[in-house]
Amino acid sequence: MRPDSRSRNRYRLRATAASLALAAASLGVGVAGADRSAAGATESVGAPAAAAPLAGPMPVDPRATPETVALYRNLKALEGTATLFGHQDALAYGHDWSAVDGRSDVKDVVGAYPSVLGFDVGRLETGSAANIDGVRFDDMRRWIRQGYELGSVITLSWHSVNPVTGGGYGNNTSTAAVRAVLPGGSHHAVLVDWLDRFAEFDRTLVAADGTPIPLVFRPYHEHSGDWFWWGVGGNLNTTAEYVQLWRFTVDYLQNEKGLHNLLWAVSPDRSRMDVGNLGAQYLAMYPGDAYVDVLGIDNYLDPQGQQYDTYVRVLETVSALAQERDKLAAQTETGAAGGSQPWTGFLLRAHTANEQTRRVLWSLVWRNPTGGAGGAPYPGSATAQDFVAFYDHPFTMFQDTLPDLYATTGASTTTTTTSTTRATPTTTTTTTTRATPTTTTSQQQGGCTAAYSVQSQWPGGFVANVNVTAGSSAINGWR
Repeated sequence: MRPDSRSRNRYRLRATAASLALAAASLGVGVAGADRSAAGATESVGAPAAAAPLAGPMPVDPRATPETVALYRNLKALEGTATLFGHQDALAYGHDWSAVDGRSDVKDVVGAYPSVLGFDVGRLETGSAANIDGVRFDDMRRWIRQGYELGSVITLSWHSVNPVTGGGYGNNTSTAAVRAVLPGGSHHAVLVDWLDRFAEFDRTLVAADGTPIPLVFRPYHEHSGDWFWWGVGGNLNTTAEYVQLWRFTVDYLQNEKGLHNLLWAVSPDRSRMDVGNLGAQYLAMYPGDAYVDVLGIDNYLDPQGQQYDTYVRVLETVSALAQERDKLAAQTETGAAGGSQPWTGFLLRAHTANEQTRRVLWSLVWRNPTGGAGGAPYPGSATAQDFVAFYDHPFTMFQDTLPDLYATTGASTTTTTTSTTRATPTTTTTTTTRATPTTTTSQQQGGCTAAYSVQSQWPGGFVANVNVTAGSSAINGWR
């Protein structure tokens, strides 16, 4: 079903709460840890709140565009308050359709687009007009712009052919392929040519006003495996060679090609890693804090009976690694478990298992090939009803409830220190006054006021209504 009116009402009720963490951080209000549920809310919002980027967290590119910095900081501010839902090729095709602008299987089920939209640029390197899944790059360019205009996060992966053998998916490996493309290697010029082609394509990914569209770029993914030419599994390449490949790619695209709209996501595959030693194995293949913005994991499910506990441990580990490094954490690929409630009974349950798993910012499921089973539900599919319940849950965030993740203006450009109490919040109303921005502890801060009242609470979090005003007027779309 497409509950359009319910979708709009849900948006109106949830938008203020969804923006609570962003505004609290920018205004110095000590409400971090609050859920974005609209439980008890009576005030409505007619447009997404303008998310004020925090002063402080920065992507690894020191010359990142303002919109790219805003995306990074605003996602950082959402940590622990929401999980975004992503779908590969969501705008390109679905279960029984292809290349219909404005359509999405996810939207057909719940009335809203995914908040993370994945695309793949595999075959860009060969000069093909279409990618590895038959999506024309001209169409992809248009859908990426549409996704950005919707406010969703855009991610790019790259299933490239083997630079030495030319072999595609399923025939992609050869020994020491990475060594061959590194500086001084026999096929280094091939890699440089591919990166030049990517840079040329990236420069066409602009908004209507010419603004470069920020992208979460996820090249050389699932490197723990033995099925891609860049993998370190099966002794195809060494971890040192993989790290050198990653660093060369970042440096070349940033410094030589001048691309500053990329957030860099690393994403090993969990199936080739020992959950009991996941953290150490992850870091053994990690390119380094100066080269990574997002710590991801491609996490397809373990055998029945142990999969939930293992799944939670994986999310906990990646989340903790990211938190230690002040990076973002994401489940960059995953699939739905079996049973009648894979969305609420498994994926949502895992994301909300504890404070650590709640910091994983999104999970992206794979594509819905036309005529086949896919990663996301579609109208009439067995799990569609459970997916509606997943969508309705206050911890999930789809495109219709996103704050403006790309907003580059806000109330504060000065770093503030906020003091938060998460243990036993009580029903109260606190008002802060904003004067000259100074380092403070969740109290005074100037030109506007913010007040909140706790509606309900639980160990480690609470739901609150918040009102922000400048003089007598609400600001940033808040009411």
